[in-house]
Amino acid sequence: MEDHKLHREWYAISDQAAEAIRRAKNDKRRVVAVGTTTVRTLEFAAELGTHVGKGIEAGSGEADIFIYPGYKFRVVDALLTNFHLPQSSLLMLVCALGGKDLVMAAYHHAVETGYRFYSYGDCMLLE
Repeated sequence: MEDHKLHREWYAISDQAAEAIRRAKNDKRRVVAVGTTTVRTLEFAAELGTHVGKGIEAGSGEADIFIYPGYKFRVVDALLTNFHLPQSSLLMLVCALGGKDLVMAAYHHAVETGYRFYSYGDCMLLE
């Protein structure tokens, strides 16, 4: 899994967003990401910030971070996202944040009760 390379996603973090995130983290408030692209963006930016010792910084670029179970989140505390397809990197990201057992139980419930998956489907909040 560690050798798997994901596609790059373009991102941009505004000065206002970077400041709001730094303030939230400094105040011990949670950061709720809306969507997996946001998670990848914030965690990628946090890794870049770690190298310069500043945390989240405004900027843009291409994120290629691969988040899977065992990943230690630096920024994101909760995630609002849809139900992703089985065996996808996005499902791995969701399991990394929510815990594999809990996420898989939610997915089994979703299948049994007819939730809609993938884009424009039903969503869940993970904390």
